[in-house]
Amino acid sequence: MTLAPTVVRRALLSVSDKTGIVDLARELAARDIQILSTGGTARTIREAGLPVTDVSEVTGFPEIMDGRVKTLHPKIHGGILGRRGQDDAVMAEHGITGIDLVVLNLYPFEQTIARPGVSDVDAIENIDIGGPAMLRAAAKNHAHVTVVVDPADYAALIESLPAGGPDQAMRRALAAKAFALTARYDGAIAGYLTRDAGDDAQTELPSTLTLQFERVQPMRYGENPHQFAAFYRERHAPGGTLATAKQLQGKPLSFNNVADCDAAVACVQAFDSATPACVIVKHANPCGVAVAGTQADAYEAAYATDSTSAFGGIIAFNQTVDAPMIETILDRQFVEVIAAPGFTAAAVDVLTRKKNVRALALGEAAPQAAAMDYKRVAGGLLVQSLDSAGSQTDWSVATDLQPDADTFRDLGFAWTVARFVKSNAIVYARGARTIGIGAGQMSRVDSARLGVDKAARAELTVQGAVMASDAFFPFRDSIDAAAAAGVQAIIQPGGSIRDDEVIGAANEHGIAMVLTGRRHFRH
Repeated sequence: MTLAPTVVRRALLSVSDKTGIVDLARELAARDIQILSTGGTARTIREAGLPVTDVSEVTGFPEIMDGRVKTLHPKIHGGILGRRGQDDAVMAEHGITGIDLVVLNLYPFEQTIARPGVSDVDAIENIDIGGPAMLRAAAKNHAHVTVVVDPADYAALIESLPAGGPDQAMRRALAAKAFALTARYDGAIAGYLTRDAGDDAQTELPSTLTLQFERVQPMRYGENPHQFAAFYRERHAPGGTLATAKQLQGKPLSFNNVADCDAAVACVQAFDSATPACVIVKHANPCGVAVAGTQADAYEAAYATDSTSAFGGIIAFNQTVDAPMIETILDRQFVEVIAAPGFTAAAVDVLTRKKNVRALALGEAAPQAAAMDYKRVAGGLLVQSLDSAGSQTDWSVATDLQPDADTFRDLGFAWTVARFVKSNAIVYARGARTIGIGAGQMSRVDSARLGVDKAARAELTVQGAVMASDAFFPFRDSIDAAAAAGVQAIIQPGGSIRDDEVIGAANEHGIAMVLTGRRHFRH
């Protein structure tokens, strides 16, 4: 059955985010629609010279408890929930007038708990009670009532008013949006209340997990053409991520572009932004990484690690990119995406030479301390905290030979890169640049050999380089392979039952070995 629009005669406006609310109120007032409101929203509308009726005038009861109780009253909820034509008699008996439009958004709970150092009192006070109740009531009764939770929908609402109000399809879509908001809101509250108080890292995850993401972009297909896909983001995604990046030019991002870009951006942001760094990624693995005195030198060194794999790759920088850098890249290689905190105006002009190249301005990176990592499995979801680097103060030298300062810096660089290479991961580096990378092999020694082989094909030498392993060495074979290639120092977590054998092999070959005590598997 198709229902005709309910003519909007009476509206309740109560918003935390007041974007566009005065313009909407002005449109409603121009059509002689009575506006009910509360607190700050009523004050904002009144200050704009528009007529507004306080909810307390309707209920005959003042706002109490610092505004905690103001709309929880039958004359409000009855006006929202009343079914036109079915509940008219009982509404008339109790002096309840219908409310045809509810425009409401909630106390900013998620923004509040995202503030550094927020107190538990502030967090709890920003839990909205009356708001979700009214939203759910209006959304349930969307056959007769329109509910709007997003200022982005005000324009469509205004366009519908000459016909009396939104039609059934629009009311239903807006109701779904309202329920999605309350579901996400309750999920955020439940997550906060179950968080381990006083500990930055949540160690006990909730027994029930509710996730809410907004669709950013539908995609032509997923990893393969027969798979459909879309890109979603968290409601309050931090800056410096793909979810908040601005695409300056180029074709729409593909599913694989987003996955590869995420790997490149995460890796490049692991380096201090005060020094230029460049990361080139192909199929979610770094194929070249470098830190240097200039952006151009960082790119050159990263590209030289594996120029074959760099073709059609993703390039990420940790500083604003200038025009000469873009010219060098475009003249040298085919590139899918270039991501950086920003691009100079001249760089953007140069990019127009290759209109299909995607350029992503990330903005400055923001902390993601509370972020979680999700992995889908058949019938379920694996959830974990994000992998973190740990502290060098926990590292220890296990061998007789101690690495000098330069070698120690190279070990730190190689260890940083290894965090972003698929397991089993081996990284050879020297002079703050990668020399060879072995990724994703079923045995660690194969990754070790692959990294040496790729270095040789790039006409680079592992002689005098350092080696990083994302996990412990189960046998000494990788140490023997590293020694044969000329590696001078190794960094690895340790923890194998054969650590003594592995450390002994390093001593035998005159190789320094540092143990970090922290593994970095990446699957």
